[in-house]
Amino acid sequence: MTADERRASVALAGLFACRMLGLFLLLPVFAVAAAGLPGGDDPARVGLALGMYGLTQAFMQIPFGLASDRWGRRPVVMAGLVLFVAGSVVCALADDVFWITVGRAIQGAGAISAAVTAWLADATRPEVRTRAMAMVGASIGLSFALSLLLAPLLVGWGGLPGLFWTIACLGVASMAVAWFRVPVVPRGEPSMNRARMADVLRHPGLLRLNFGVFCLHLIQVALFVVVPGLLARSGGLAASALWQVYLPVIFGSFVLMVPAIFLTEKRRAHGQALRAAVAGLLAVCLLLPWASGGFAALALALTGFFVVFNILEALQPSLVSRAAPPEFKGLALGVYNTAQAAGLFLGGMLGGWLATRHGPDGVFWMAAALSAAWLAVAWTVRRPD
Repeated sequence: MTADERRASVALAGLFACRMLGLFLLLPVFAVAAAGLPGGDDPARVGLALGMYGLTQAFMQIPFGLASDRWGRRPVVMAGLVLFVAGSVVCALADDVFWITVGRAIQGAGAISAAVTAWLADATRPEVRTRAMAMVGASIGLSFALSLLLAPLLVGWGGLPGLFWTIACLGVASMAVAWFRVPVVPRGEPSMNRARMADVLRHPGLLRLNFGVFCLHLIQVALFVVVPGLLARSGGLAASALWQVYLPVIFGSFVLMVPAIFLTEKRRAHGQALRAAVAGLLAVCLLLPWASGGFAALALALTGFFVVFNILEALQPSLVSRAAPPEFKGLALGVYNTAQAAGLFLGGMLGGWLATRHGPDGVFWMAAALSAAWLAVAWTVRRPD
């Protein structure tokens, strides 16, 4: 990479990490911490609050991606971050689950993932773009890991309001990075051969990757509707003490994940690594109904989940960067991030509904079935190079 490419890649990965940390902080503790709020004892309402962010994201990703193609990346990213901060403030001031759900909807309306990823693609040459996209993917995995450690501590310090005020501050920090640290990148003249939505939706490689990111985030949110409560009950822990579980789990998962990512990049075996990681996700989901009966077994299964989650979060953006039509990255990445957001929303909805009617095992078996479907689709992914 050139110096400018490194600067843009680090800054945009940092922006992505800061914003995603603000989103992920809610997942590890909300199902437990919301129990004292009106509506917090209903898994369906808790799942809706977790997933509502994804619903508005799903509606706004494509408009924000198209807007970034027309008016530039920075103005669109700044507008989205303003909405994210405003929604976080609404959540911080809320005194019941309903208003937290409203705030989450406002947060999600700032759908900037496609614009940020397109900005990164603008700033890098094709031969180094996969490396840059992998940095963003790794930053998302790292944000998720940090959220598991920090969320219990923040809830113990300031309750849910303190957690949401921290999320608002992270949004402000993201605005500062976008305004002061990310360089302006000339995007050149738009192509006369304009890409249509139908072209993006018919692209086989993008369809497979869109389905994959939908599955991954649906499973992620659905599991965290039930897993924090299981950990708290089986380990006799309060929400503020869950970091004692998450710390060794995350450390172990990163020790196992990092060599896998390096080996994949060295051998350029992205397709093979993707299939192996999805197979690992299926294995973890099949083990969870058994593991949920004991504290140690559940912690071990969680370690396996985080290994494959972090690998998939690092792999998929680099694969999308090769498959997306280069002259209309905003549109193609908008569709990809819409699929991700739809997974976040449905994960909360389905997780809450299944937990209410069938308990945690219903969530785990749904996750296993979806992983199996993804593995069948992933088997058709060709080597990207």
